[in-house]
Amino acid sequence: MHLTTPLLLVAHGTRDPAGPREIERIADAAARELDVPVHVAYVDVIGPTVAEAMREIGGPAVVLPAFLAAGYHVRTDLPEQLGDAEAVVCPPLGPAPEIADAMLEQLSRAGWRPGDRVLFSAAGSSDERALDDVGEAAQLLGRRCGQWLRPSYVTTARPLTADCCPAAGRAFVAPYLLAPGLFHQRLRELPVTGVADPIGAHPKVIDLVVRRYRAAVGQDRSAA
Repeated sequence: MHLTTPLLLVAHGTRDPAGPREIERIADAAARELDVPVHVAYVDVIGPTVAEAMREIGGPAVVLPAFLAAGYHVRTDLPEQLGDAEAVVCPPLGPAPEIADAMLEQLSRAGWRPGDRVLFSAAGSSDERALDDVGEAAQLLGRRCGQWLRPSYVTTARPLTADCCPAAGRAFVAPYLLAPGLFHQRLRELPVTGVADPIGAHPKVIDLVVRRYRAAVGQDRSAA
């Protein structure tokens, strides 16, 4: 791979048009920073598929899973969909310090102040390895907001965020979600003081994409 190798961002996919728009914003910002073509594909729900995107690229690519934990889609779906394509696959976006920095800023924008309770909320998964990643992400954010955070989930895993809302006092939800969609909408309906925006195309996320890409290219060149 070379520093001009295209980057393929692979996300989950959602029928909510706000989700793909946010992924495209991340792709556009990364393309400006890296000065390389950045493509987008989805493992589920919508297209283009990974195979379609790789055919469009027509050669080697750096593939970055735009996921916040290494669950089933990252460990199984993505490798199967890549098949024999020539690609270097990066670690997923999260957990990472840059993601925690972005979440803290989103919390502050939502009105959170030091001392207010934080509910760390992820999408949920039945994959224990993914849940381990979520636990690490909660620790990273907890160190930044000065409190121990126990992960909670919108669905699938336990405890559910809906069951963790306090009866009194100021509490804010920190969504461990990259883009808007049904899960974030559910969180916005909870009886809490505020719900932060999804992580989105935050500058720290773009920094992380750039770091993941450059590390992948450097690793591939050193192995050649």
